[in-house]
Amino acid sequence: MSVLRKCIVTTTLGAAALLAVRPRLLRWGATDDEVQGPFPGDGLIPDARGQSTMAVTIDAPPGAVWPWLVQMGFDRAGWYSWDRLDRGGEPSAEGIIEAWQRLEVGDRLNSTRNAESWFDVAEIEPERALVLRASLGVPNPRPFDPAGPRPRFFSDSTWAFRLEPLAGNATRLAVRTRGVVRPRAMQLVNTLVWDPAHWIMQTRQFAGIKRRAEYGPRPIATAPVPSVPHDEQRPTPG
Repeated sequence: MSVLRKCIVTTTLGAAALLAVRPRLLRWGATDDEVQGPFPGDGLIPDARGQSTMAVTIDAPPGAVWPWLVQMGFDRAGWYSWDRLDRGGEPSAEGIIEAWQRLEVGDRLNSTRNAESWFDVAEIEPERALVLRASLGVPNPRPFDPAGPRPRFFSDSTWAFRLEPLAGNATRLAVRTRGVVRPRAMQLVNTLVWDPAHWIMQTRQFAGIKRRAEYGPRPIATAPVPSVPHDEQRPTPG
């Protein structure tokens, strides 16, 4: 068999294997009710063509999990996932940062060091739900206003966190992603690249949040207030 044919066969088999396990990755740890039921933020992108729902049980009440979620961000507490991949190697916070506990709809959570890309806070209900939205042009990931017209090529997605109290002072943390891309050919890239990458990062984040929340109360950590004042962290159209 020629080298080219070997490459083709290997690639084909790899893609087939990925497609076979993909349904499991898209619902990792989640129950049928969690996968099929409604979720905060579902109505924000009605034409979404891709969706995943993953979940984990945390042995701590929602009030102990929420502070870790609300302080997320590249230039805030991090994402509690693989820091080398999503934060340039800077470790995510191990304590609750008081300055980063205030969050409102319209605020930005930067996703890059240069603050040129970010998540908008689309919905928030303290100790219950946090919905983040990233509306980006393609291939240049320049954010656009989701209330206006979309660029010709774009990615528009939500990342929603839901907290459900459980018996025994525990919490069910479920996370749903939904999105749509143009051109539609990019959906193949999402299937082969983004979905496995999201599973890797999301399961690591689950482990990071679970460990921190279950560890118990920590002394309140302090940090400088973000360089952009809270009231000025609103997205601008364009």
